[in-house]
Amino acid sequence: MSVDAEDAVGRLSHDSSEENDWAAAKAFFDSLKTTTKPRPPKPKNAVTIAVSSRTLFNMVKERKLYEEEGLERYVSYQLEHEDQPFTPGVAFPFVKALMVVNARLRELYPDSEELFDIVLMTNNHAQVGVRLINSINHYGLSIERFCMTGGESPIGYLKAYMTNLYLSKDSQKVQQAIEEGIAAATMFTCDNENKLSDTQLRVAFDGDAVLFSDESEIIVKKHGLDTFFQHEKEFENKPLAQGPLKCFLEALGKLQRKFYAKNLRITCPIRTYLVTARSAASAGARVLKTLRSWGLEVDEALFLAGAPKGPLLQKIRPHIFFDDQMFHIEGAQELGTIAAHVPYGIGQKYHKSKPLKPKEAEK
Repeated sequence: MSVDAEDAVGRLSHDSSEENDWAAAKAFFDSLKTTTKPRPPKPKNAVTIAVSSRTLFNMVKERKLYEEEGLERYVSYQLEHEDQPFTPGVAFPFVKALMVVNARLRELYPDSEELFDIVLMTNNHAQVGVRLINSINHYGLSIERFCMTGGESPIGYLKAYMTNLYLSKDSQKVQQAIEEGIAAATMFTCDNENKLSDTQLRVAFDGDAVLFSDESEIIVKKHGLDTFFQHEKEFENKPLAQGPLKCFLEALGKLQRKFYAKNLRITCPIRTYLVTARSAASAGARVLKTLRSWGLEVDEALFLAGAPKGPLLQKIRPHIFFDDQMFHIEGAQELGTIAAHVPYGIGQKYHKSKPLKPKEAEK
């Protein structure tokens, strides 16, 4: 037998051995009766949502302590209060909704690992871990995977955890994640939250620079709306390039289809919305045809033609709304919507009402 053939056989044997080891470990843990908590799925099968500790829990007081008195006092305070659970943070309702979907999926597909897997991704030190664990157990959250980096940025671990979405309060880390090709958004505290569904996960997306690239926004900035409408009509049958959150919509669609396969489209516990400032007749067809070309769909498409998004979102009451423009984020928050900023595209550099000069647009 040649050396190459021996290597191939060795690799196959190693892969088979690894699968056998995993199966044996899973069988052992499944046989234990000491816990009713389901085991997390293999990362390669799951839709992995990485949340920072400051989005999952309200840590405003602790953050202020860290900034004013330093790391050592911060860690000491956490140790002193580790039996006191944190109060829920802005991402808490979203995480709870993910767990509702998982419960339904497990009812329909008991052996399937195509589930949401929630990872706590934080640059906290391990000494803070006990309070975080106690808080997670206090609220009955299914979070078994932690990444605590002791002050270092956790961004380098996102790909290793096979992350489909990363939520943080640190806009710089979110920007780094997007540059690494990972769907990510910055969450902000919402003081006046709407009452949300406890039986259905609702996720709302802006279109340009969120699901799609910012190519159309560049046309608006450079040449104005009339040229934009003409451009969209001319390229109606050319799909838009993908934006930073297209892959997350794709992951949601994969789980939705598992309910559709059981004839449960109407009662599916995942519902998606496109909420865009585009006009329907003038610039809507390209958006819908792009989604179709990707093999994706949204449950509801709302074209607002420049009208405020806040009132519509107040009606939808999503667990999370993604937008690239801060004025839409602020408008949504004022009416109680949990919103997350996607720092991507040309809109991050220029105010929407200020057209670009030709030289600026080329930069």
